Amino acid sequence: MMSHRNEERDDYRNSSRHNRHDRQHISSFRTQHIPSSGYNMDQQSVAVTHVLSGIYDLQDKHEQSGYFFGILVLLSYFIVIITFPLSLCFCLKVVQEYERAVIFRLGRILADGARGPGLFFILPCIDTYSKVDLRTVTFDVPPQEILTRDSVTVAVDAVVYFRIFNAVISITNVEDAAKSTKLLAATTLRNVLGTKTLQEILAERDKIDTVIQTGLDEATDPWGVKVERVEVKDVRLPVALQKAMAAEAEASRDARAKIIAAEGEMKASRGLKEAADIINESPVALQLRLLQTLTQIAAERNSTIVFPIPVEILQALSRSKN
Repeated sequence: MMSHRNEERDDYRNSSRHNRHDRQHISSFRTQHIPSSGYNMDQQSVAVTHVLSGIYDLQDKHEQSGYFFGILVLLSYFIVIITFPLSLCFCLKVVQEYERAVIFRLGRILADGARGPGLFFILPCIDTYSKVDLRTVTFDVPPQEILTRDSVTVAVDAVVYFRIFNAVISITNVEDAAKSTKLLAATTLRNVLGTKTLQEILAERDKIDTVIQTGLDEATDPWGVKVERVEVKDVRLPVALQKAMAAEAEASRDARAKIIAAEGEMKASRGLKEAADIINESPVALQLRLLQTLTQIAAERNSTIVFPIPVEILQALSRSKN
């Protein structure tokens, strides 16, 4: 009895070790580039399914070659033969180019993995199948109320693009791959943005999108889901915060305008001082500047011009009287 238990324990340890090795192999296979053509996707899906054989025991000869299993399979074939061709309506199924069918025979996945696209055959009474859509799916993450690292409450929503790259593990490893991905996307969005400040959220959207996409892709990898892209759509701030930020921006603009005006006045005063110094060196220059000013006034406005008497003339008259 003890030796039998020891053998069972050793078998369990060996199977667990093989399962861990297979999961590592799947992860390394998953990181490789997956072509978009249907044929190549089918070949890789079959390859991954064969790798999964150690996990799900798809080729367990001891159970699948049992007498009861064989009797049920033969009975199903017999029913198909005696009801031919009516049985074709129930045994032949069709999946589209973008779909795959995962077949369960007496509750176990067939060793060939997912079937499709096109026609495939199932046995009545003992076979069931599930269709899996391989197209890219898009969904909106509902607005999430997030408290940033600098204690600001914002509402953020996003859009996620994902697809199923392996139909078998998307059926066997998770109940609803699409729903699970949506819930995980909302949680990941809250966790990532909770570690950022408001300024980082507004200025570093590309980096945040990459971090969220990487985290989702790693988490959904065991589900057979590939997250292709994540985009943060909108960041909504509270009304009070918007008013405060608008007032701050307006005050900053006013301060910059006053500084620019002061710098202009300073430069103008320096220019006037230099001009006065130059004119002071020659008295005739002042008269020429006065005549130029009168010329400009006469060209712009046709009105009476009061011509001032130069100070030099008054000085000359006063000297002559003396």
